[in-house]
Order: sequence, then C-alpha cells, then structure tokens
Amino acid sequence: MNTATNALEPSKTALPQRPLRRRLAASCFAVFTIVATAAMPLPVLARSTPESFADLAAEVTPAVVNISASTTVETRNRTLPQLPPGTPFEDLFEEFFNRRGQGGGGGGDSAPSRPRSSNSLGSGFVIDPSGIVVTNNHVIGDANDISVIFPDGTRLKAEIVGKDSKVDLAVLKVKSDKPLKAVKFGDSESIRPGDWVMAIGNPFGLGGSVTAGIVSARGRNIESGPYDNYIQTDASINKGNSGGPLFNMNGEVIGINTAILSPTGGSVGIGFAVPASTAVPVIDQLRQFGETRRGWLGVRIQNVDDATAEALNLGTARGALIAGIDDKGPAKPAGLEVGDVIVRFDGKEVKDSRDLPRIVASTPVGKAVDVAIVRKGQEMTKQVTLGRLEDTEKQASLQQPSTEPPTATRQALGLNMSGMTDELRRRFSLKDDLKGVVITRVDPNSNASDKRIQAGEVIVEVNQEPVTSPADVTKKIDDLKAQGRKSALLLVANAQGEVRFVALSIE
Repeated sequence: MNTATNALEPSKTALPQRPLRRRLAASCFAVFTIVATAAMPLPVLARSTPESFADLAAEVTPAVVNISASTTVETRNRTLPQLPPGTPFEDLFEEFFNRRGQGGGGGGDSAPSRPRSSNSLGSGFVIDPSGIVVTNNHVIGDANDISVIFPDGTRLKAEIVGKDSKVDLAVLKVKSDKPLKAVKFGDSESIRPGDWVMAIGNPFGLGGSVTAGIVSARGRNIESGPYDNYIQTDASINKGNSGGPLFNMNGEVIGINTAILSPTGGSVGIGFAVPASTAVPVIDQLRQFGETRRGWLGVRIQNVDDATAEALNLGTARGALIAGIDDKGPAKPAGLEVGDVIVRFDGKEVKDSRDLPRIVASTPVGKAVDVAIVRKGQEMTKQVTLGRLEDTEKQASLQQPSTEPPTATRQALGLNMSGMTDELRRRFSLKDDLKGVVITRVDPNSNASDKRIQAGEVIVEVNQEPVTSPADVTKKIDDLKAQGRKSALLLVANAQGEVRFVALSIE
C-alpha cells in the first residue's frame, strides 16, 4: 500500500450476555415488529443483505494472485537486529541503520558494500487466460525478479509488459501450459455509495483473504497524482492488498485496491481503489504499446469558484478555466483562448477542473473532439485534434501595448499598481516579455491578500480584456460597478510569466 502499516491485534473484548428475560423480551419485540410491518409496502430501492459471499468468492478467487517482487540493492556491511522475514518494520530498521552507519566492519560510509535482496508482497489478478496479470506499479517498483503465485501454489516467473506511475498500474505476463482463470472488468460508473463490494488479496502475506463492505464514496481526490478519481470503500484493505481486485456482486472488477487512509497503519475502514473506468484505458495502452500514450490539449487550467463564475457570467461554478495556452499545443490552432471555460469535452461533462485532465488523458491521441466552451457568457463549440502528452509544456506569453506613462501609479481593490518600468522589472525579476500593470503593494486586510495576490505580480487582464496601465484597471472596475457586477476577474502573472485567474470583490 501507499502507507506504512502494522499488524493488528485481534480484539479480546467479549460482549456481555443479556439476562434471559431481557433476551426473550427482545425476541418477542422482534417477532411483533415483523408481524406488524409485514403488510407494509417496502421501498422500491430497498435491497436485502447478501446471504453469503461464499459462492462469489469461490468463483473469482482462482483468478486472484499474490505478487512477489525482489530487488537487489547494494548496502553497507553491518549487523542488523534479527527481524522476522517480511515484517513491516524491516525497511524502517534498514533506513535507520543506513542513516547512522551502524553495524559490523566499523560502519559508516567506508564500510564495504554487499548485495541485498529487498522483497515486497502484493496482490494482482488475471484478466486474460493467456497469462496477463494486473497489479499496482508500486507493488513491483524497480524489481528485477517478479513471481506470480496462484491459489493452488503454482509459482510462475513474470515479465513486465508495461507500467504507469501516474495511475499506479502495471501489467505483467506469465507463461502457463494451460489457460488461466480470468476475471472481467465491470462498469465502475454505475456503482453507487452503499453498493456491496468484495475485496480479495494478500494482506500481510495472508493470501486469498476475502473481505466485504460497501462503496463509501466515489470520485475521491487523495492528491496522489493528476488523475485521482478513487472509489472509497470500507471493505477491509491492508498492506499486501495493493493491486488486488474490488468486485461487484456480479463478480466483475470495478476497482483496483491501491491505498488506505490510516493513522495506525492498519485498516480503519477507509480504502481507495482505482476505478475500472480509469484503469481499463491505461491497461489497454500498456498491453498495446508497453507505455501510456495520453491525449494532450495544451492548456493550463484552474478551478472555477463562485466569484469567478459570477465575474465570467457563467451562472453556476462549473467547468475548467483556461489560464494559459501552449503556443505549440493543439488548443491554440483550434481557437481556444485564455479565459474560456471548458464545460464539455468529447461529449463528457466537465464538472470541475479535476475532471478535464482525466478525460483528456483517456482520449486517443490524434482524435478530433468537440470541446464546448463558455466565452464571455456565450456557449460555443470548438473542434480540437489531440496531441500526445509530453513531460514538459511551455506556456504562451501574453503581450499588450502600453498607453499610460510608465511612472503612473494608482490604488484599487487593495492594490497599489504601477505601469511597467525597467526599474520595477529589475526589482521584481520580471520576464523581459512580460507586460501589464505591476502590483507594488497589497493591503494585508484586503480580499486581494486573502486570494494570495503578492507584490511583484502583474495584472495582465481585467474581465478578459488586456490592461497596460493602472488607469485601464480602475476604468474597467468602474465600468463593472456601473453594470451592477459584484466581482472583477483578474488575470495575474507571476515573475516567470505563469498566469492564473483571480476573482476579487468590488463591492
């Protein structure tokens, strides 16, 4: 898992037995309740608790495997405390003695090195009878020896087909002399909080462990990567469950168990699984190309809050606000502009800025897609042919002509503003091609301070119109007040030219 864990002690507290008379009374009450409510119609959505998970577990367990990954590393020659193999504290002690250089041979950095095998245990599952296995990327890491262990004890060497750290998935291949039991992915988008789910895996090395619970929530962002969209479940998940499947009641995999949230290191009923809708496109790409090939739009985005929505005449807060456009990206020739709000992409609704990267990344490279945007209160559609996501993206610099003398200064919205000068450019280390109105001071008690605007930043636009002097800023604010608007939308650039939108109250 993504968090350190400790073995849990079974509870030794027994529930006290109730007196016989009270138990009989409780039984009578239960009977009375059943009789009294038997004729009452049940809610349409009511569902009974599964009588047993045994049949379902027996059907899918043969496809769930244990993953053993070994990595050979060089370590200093030293004597460590004798710990049971695979104990959760093994790596902790290893790091402790590495830092302090303790051990035989005098310790320290000068101690002779020796190879050491570092082992990890996790879970996985077969998705193709030919021998395709799925697990988490963090389960195998940089391992140079990976084995897949089946419920019947069969142990097969595995090779890596491909892996992806951003969604934490890996695809392995094993060779078997007979077809393997495989499971299928299900529709993770149709599940709802409260639906029953079942997890099978290898917690603490206890292979074939079955746990059950419900879906606690969907769309969780735990800030582990750019495409977070986790299913939260209270089915017990612990160290070693990583990479294992989360099943619906049809025996379909709707999630891949990946992380837990726990102050103790053990399960506290908050586990997270990568939904099948996110995992399947990545797995398909890894199988086909050995790597991920994600779509790329070429924009930098930010979320839309209520104040920004009001300033943009957007109605409700929704979509992803374009705060920058790559000169060489697909968005620019398609006609997308800074200040546009993307509300739908390829027919999929963009509820907030977190949705867009995930949707774009799962869209095939080279596909022409319709992008619905809101520009200055009007919705329109642009067609964009997606590129391929690269590691480095450049932001477009924004340039506007100057009309007011460089030495002019004004105050508005809690900001002291000045026209661009060579002295201010040197003072705040501003990019040579960055133009606009320089913020020289921010009132610490202002809304601008609350929105983390800082001295040395540059106002590039007010309500999606360029400004080149403090007079431009104050005039546009006066115009907005005359229109009865409550906020002004500023496009603010830092010293490196990276821009963001900030909505400030003008009341």
